[in-house]
Amino acid sequence: MSVYSIDVFMPVLILIALTVGVVLGGHFLSVFLAPKKSSKFQTTPYECGELPVGMAWSMFNVRFYVVGLIFIIFDVESVLMFPVVSVFKSFNDMGRGGLALIEVLIFMLILISGMAYCWRKGDLDWVKSYKRKQVE
Repeated sequence: MSVYSIDVFMPVLILIALTVGVVLGGHFLSVFLAPKKSSKFQTTPYECGELPVGMAWSMFNVRFYVVGLIFIIFDVESVLMFPVVSVFKSFNDMGRGGLALIEVLIFMLILISGMAYCWRKGDLDWVKSYKRKQVE
C-alpha cells in the first residue's frame, strides 16, 4: 500500500464534510425556523427596546477614537513583553540574559518615548484646550 493513498487524507476529508454540514445545516435550520412575521420594532435601527433619539449622523468627539487607538497600541505592545519575560530564565542560563535585558529595556524606552510624545502632543488630555497663544 502506498503512503500517498487516499486513506491518509480521509480524516481531513471527514472533518471538512462535517464542517460544511454543520454550517449549511445551521443556515437552513435558521431559515426554516425563523419567524416570518415582521413587527414595527424589527424595522427600527436598534432592536434593544430603546427608541432612537436624534439623527444617525450626529457629531461626537473624535477623542474617543484617539484614546481607543492609543490604548490598543500600548496594550498590544506591552503584551508582547510577556513571552520574553517568560523565557528570560532560559536566556540567562544560556548566557544571553544581558542581551535579553537590553532588548526589553530598548523596547520599554520606545514605549515610554511614544507615551511621552502622546502626552506632550495633548492626546491624553480628555478635555483639550484650544486657546490661541497671544502674539506680542
